[in-house]
Amino acid sequence: MTAQSSDFKMLHTMIRVRDLDKSLAFYCDRLGMKVLRKQDYPGGKFTLAFVGYGDEKNNTVIELTHNWDQEEPYDLGTGFGHIALGVPDIYGVCERLAAEGVSIPRPPGPMKHGGTVIAFIEDPDGYKIELIERK
Repeated sequence: MTAQSSDFKMLHTMIRVRDLDKSLAFYCDRLGMKVLRKQDYPGGKFTLAFVGYGDEKNNTVIELTHNWDQEEPYDLGTGFGHIALGVPDIYGVCERLAAEGVSIPRPPGPMKHGGTVIAFIEDPDGYKIELIERK
């Protein structure tokens, strides 16, 4: 028996973070997500923290994986693109984030070849997050 795609659900995206406290401050304090669950795995020397805007049953979330012994920044590679978040007032959000020291490599404005207003910010590890204005 083959599973039908209507039975599938996007659960989470996992990214590796070097400093869990900085990452939690970014995703929770700066972007308004909540820590949904967090667990240390001493035998494997890592911590998993799941953050998001709602419970995991009804929402897709981000899994932050912190490997305790990771001292060097991760190589982000060329395969991963970005995480996208819908925001109501992209200019106001970017103004607030910039005042809080968040890197904004692509300030808000209309995307090329379209009218959607977007911006790109970076988390403490350099992962790109696209903000898309949704009114």
